[in-house]
Amino acid sequence: MKQLDLLYQGKAKSVYRSDEQGTLIMRFRDDITAFDGEKKDVLGGKGGYNTEVSAFFFRYLEERGIKTHFLGMIDPITMAVRDLTMIPLEVIVRNVAAGSIVRRYPFTEGAPLDPPVIVIDYKDDSRHDPMLNDDLILALRLTTREELDQIKANALAINELLKDHLDARGIILVDFKMEFGRRDGTIHLGDEISMDSMRLWDKETRQSMDKDVYRFNKGDVMTEYAKVAKRIIS
Repeated sequence: MKQLDLLYQGKAKSVYRSDEQGTLIMRFRDDITAFDGEKKDVLGGKGGYNTEVSAFFFRYLEERGIKTHFLGMIDPITMAVRDLTMIPLEVIVRNVAAGSIVRRYPFTEGAPLDPPVIVIDYKDDSRHDPMLNDDLILALRLTTREELDQIKANALAINELLKDHLDARGIILVDFKMEFGRRDGTIHLGDEISMDSMRLWDKETRQSMDKDVYRFNKGDVMTEYAKVAKRIIS
């Protein structure tokens, strides 16, 4: 497969066209950012850990009936993915109260959320990703009602699958972000599932094992990424 022109460059990934119709090339970079890009660094090896974990979870979910954009690995930091028409929504499933939900609402840090809470944000950096409700999503014509119902059902199914896998490895899935896109009239999971997009706590110590380590100076983030990647894939 031949890499063609750059299609999109995000905070930590670059997406390129390929010479195969309907297939894109997604490369994970070593960039790490926090607070809407106010804090940023380049950490050697980070892209590799996120690629490895994302590829593992995409395969894991595909085997259990979840459609994703993942096609296969090209090299340790690059994967081939289906070309989706991305829906500009960030779908967050929260199992434990932490982060912005505690700052904005009267939840106690660490309180379990049962059933899980789905929060959907409009993916727009210039507007700081404002939260949406169903009426706003439909009024903006971002999805149909049927698509929105499917996205929510997929999000909850993915949450249960990831929670089971992580719990067996001593990790609490506090919350995580997903993005979805359309392909041939069907909703697919896109983007990534990695330590950059999940909030993970060690089940025994309740210590962070994700980008919060970098965000809040809790230790060496690369050490944590290496440890959690090994536990996830074991």
